[in-house]
Amino acid sequence: MPKLKSLDELRELRSRLKHEIKARTETATTITVGMGTCGIAAGAREVMQAFLDELSARQIDAHVVTTGCIGMCSKEPLVDIQQGNEPRITYGNVSPAMVPRIIEEHLIGGKVVQEWAVGRLVKEA
Repeated sequence: MPKLKSLDELRELRSRLKHEIKARTETATTITVGMGTCGIAAGAREVMQAFLDELSARQIDAHVVTTGCIGMCSKEPLVDIQQGNEPRITYGNVSPAMVPRIIEEHLIGGKVVQEWAVGRLVKEA
């Protein structure tokens, strides 16, 4: 991170970080990227960066987190999306090119991209 040169730069940084923290803690949407060694080897870092970039470009608040190995190495990179009380959906073999469609159809439109989904977990009441 570059050095801050003025009080205004510090205020701008503080404001930006407060917004990012709020997005991580108060949003009802959580995107979890599997970052075990198998996920990383399959491109999970690039997938996570694609999610961060696309969310930022669209000004969508979502909590993006990582986890270790999910256990389906042949389906890596794996991405879970949980929105409110909706079922948690797991997408497999995710590439950065798939991210805009997942965000458009699933996060914004509320429709699961069925051909890429490999799992669904319903929360218990």
